[in-house]
Amino acid sequence: MGRKPTRTVNRQFSPDPVPLREVRRARAEMAFDNQSLLVPLFGQFDANLVQVENRLGVFISARGDRVLIEGPEDSVARARDTLQSMYDRLAQGQELDAGAIEAMIAMSNEPTLDGIVTGENGGPPIMIRTRRKTIVPRSATQATYMRALARDDIVFALGPAGTGKTYLAVAQAVAQLITGSVQRLILSRPAVEAGEKLGFLPGDMKDKVDPYLRPLYDALYDCMPPEQVERRLASGEIEIAPIAFMRGRTLADSFIILDEAQNTTREQMKMFLTRFGQNSRMVVCGDPRQVDIPGGDRMSGLADAVEKLEGVDGFGTIRFTAADVVRHPIVGRIVEAYEGKAE
Repeated sequence: MGRKPTRTVNRQFSPDPVPLREVRRARAEMAFDNQSLLVPLFGQFDANLVQVENRLGVFISARGDRVLIEGPEDSVARARDTLQSMYDRLAQGQELDAGAIEAMIAMSNEPTLDGIVTGENGGPPIMIRTRRKTIVPRSATQATYMRALARDDIVFALGPAGTGKTYLAVAQAVAQLITGSVQRLILSRPAVEAGEKLGFLPGDMKDKVDPYLRPLYDALYDCMPPEQVERRLASGEIEIAPIAFMRGRTLADSFIILDEAQNTTREQMKMFLTRFGQNSRMVVCGDPRQVDIPGGDRMSGLADAVEKLEGVDGFGTIRFTAADVVRHPIVGRIVEAYEGKAE
């Protein structure tokens, strides 16, 4: 593996500080059977081990196929679980990058980590297979959400940006379209400006609404080859449209996703939900704290629908928090800072 770079353990990300005299020190040793996985497990110049060290405040030394972890007792346990999850991911043929490692570090603080990795009651792993990648949960809430996507007729996904609400919904929709479980994929958003006036946009109707729908296109292209996306868009198998285009339709044999649903009015939300047809699935994603509805009526159609329908048979409601943010760690801290100042 070569000589390791000098490590500086970044204590600012370690668990809540405890007076030094009360810290219980611990050591844990791990051994990995498949030596061909050690290079991607440790990373170039042991970068993956350094990432775990800096996030958890431990020291990791690797010799051959064995790893020794030293540090505070709780942190050593989390580091051990994280390294095992990293190894298991590689053993399943999945890629390992800094984002995946960050997610596994976050999940190591969850008591249900083993269940997330292996599935419930010893069942198959929780994952979504698309043409371009296999997607696994990066937080405990994502695992619950992925189960709901496969089980419930209509799912409300609530929470801040960066938690995977829309991305996982699009991935599940693409998986079902590929397998033939549904015949169409319909992605919709309210065309509402986020706190600023953009003026009149040039072009035809598609040119005018595409900027509002760009995040949905991005998720699609991440799950399917571009040529397949274009072909299915042209054939109508995939439709991306503002919510206003949904009026008067009944959407059967479809997977329907409404993104940024907090910016719908109560009337729009009722109209959208009643488009539900035979053999369909519907996912409604939004952040109730980020309402950009113009005018004086600030009652979000999303909040109103959840209040009325939560607990009704066939509906699932998943609530994400800042702890579920799977982007750069600083994004989670930004969300926490702003949520702490919210009324």
